[in-house]
Amino acid sequence: MSDLTNKVALVTGGARDIGRAVSVRLAELGASVVVNYRSNQLEAEETVRQIEVKAGKGKAVAVKGDVTSSDEILNMVKSATSSFGGNIDILVNVAGGLVARKTVLEMEETFWDEVIALNLKSVFLVTKAVLPHMPDGGVIVNFSSQAGRDGGGPGASAYAAAKAGVANYSRALAKELAPRKIRVNTVSPGMIATKFHDTFTKPEVRERVASMTPLGREGTPEEVAELTAFLASPKSSFINGESVEINGGIFFS
Repeated sequence: MSDLTNKVALVTGGARDIGRAVSVRLAELGASVVVNYRSNQLEAEETVRQIEVKAGKGKAVAVKGDVTSSDEILNMVKSATSSFGGNIDILVNVAGGLVARKTVLEMEETFWDEVIALNLKSVFLVTKAVLPHMPDGGVIVNFSSQAGRDGGGPGASAYAAAKAGVANYSRALAKELAPRKIRVNTVSPGMIATKFHDTFTKPEVRERVASMTPLGREGTPEEVAELTAFLASPKSSFINGESVEINGGIFFS
C-alpha cells in the first residue's frame, strides 16, 4: 500500500464503525486525519486514541460538525485546515444513515428530506466546502451502499434512493474534476458488521443474508477500510468514477 505521509485526510462520520476503521487505516499509512463527528465526542476521541496507538506517530484531531449544515461544515473545514497546514488532500464521505425503516405510506415528507440530506446532500455540501482547499491530484471517496443498486430491504426506499444518487453524483464529479486530476470513486458496502445493522436489521435477517453470501459471512469495517485506503492512494491512480462493490459476492454490479 502507498505511503500517505504528508497527506491530510478528512473523514466524515469518522467516530465509529467503518468511519473509524477508515480513519485508523489512513493514519497507519501516514496521513494526518481529521475525524469528523456530529454528536458523539467520546467515540470520536476514541478513534483519535486508536490512531495514536495503532499508527505510532499518527496524527489526528476530532472535529465536530453536522454534515447537513452548511455553516457547521464550513467551521469543520476551517478547523481541519488550521490543524494540519491548510490543505485537505483526501476527502472520505462516510457519514450517512438509514434513520428509520418506513414504507412509502408511513413516510412523511420531512422524513424523506432528512434521509436525502444526511446521505446525499451532505456529500455535495462537504465536497463543495473542501474543494477550495484540495490541491490538484487530490482524492475523494464517497460511500454509497448495495441498497443503492438493489433497492435495499423493507422500509429503506429513501435511503436506497439517496445512495444511488451518491454513486451517480460521484461519476459526475469524476468528470468535472478530472482537469484538476482529482479522482472521485465510490465504495458500495453490502452487509458489514456495524452498529448500523445492530440497530436496523433483525438478527435472523443478518443470519439469512450471511448464509446467502457466497463467502458465508458479513464483512468487517477493516475490510472496507482497506478498499477505501487503496482508492485514496496512488496505487489506484487510473481508477476514476468507479463504484466498487464490497459485499462478499451476494450482489454483482
